[in-house]
Amino acid sequence: MTFLQWLENTPGSVYIRESLMFYPLVETAHVLALCLFLGMIALLDLRLVGAGLRTVPVSQVAARFLPLGLAGFAVMAISGLLLFYSGPVKAANNIFFQVKMALILLTGLNALLFHFTIYKRVAGWDLAPSPPLRAKLAGALSLVLWCGVVICGRMQAYNWFQH
Repeated sequence: MTFLQWLENTPGSVYIRESLMFYPLVETAHVLALCLFLGMIALLDLRLVGAGLRTVPVSQVAARFLPLGLAGFAVMAISGLLLFYSGPVKAANNIFFQVKMALILLTGLNALLFHFTIYKRVAGWDLAPSPPLRAKLAGALSLVLWCGVVICGRMQAYNWFQH
């Protein structure tokens, strides 16, 4: 907590927090990047669960949408770090922020597990309208976890459970 208090009192943190324009611009960039990222990831996840783009090979969906999704994620992560930097003590004490960070960690683990195991064998099920169960589970889990991240991110604005 001492580090977070120090961080919160640095000139950059104070500037972001007290700026009339910079904070809203960072927050806007965060939301727009989130939309881009989640839109692209949702398209892949819906393909994985067999609920969309069923006639398009999974590898094509991934090739087309993951680069845009990763660009959105990069902007989302940078803007999210700046938002955290603007008020690290408040954020760290917010249960919704804590849960959101745990969910983001789980989404990362899910993505790594998917890409380094199930997706390695995509050639065998690439054209199937309904992918194998493990791919469906990875897609469904991704959708659920990212919905949780968005809900927790939105709930951070409320102080129902402050320490």
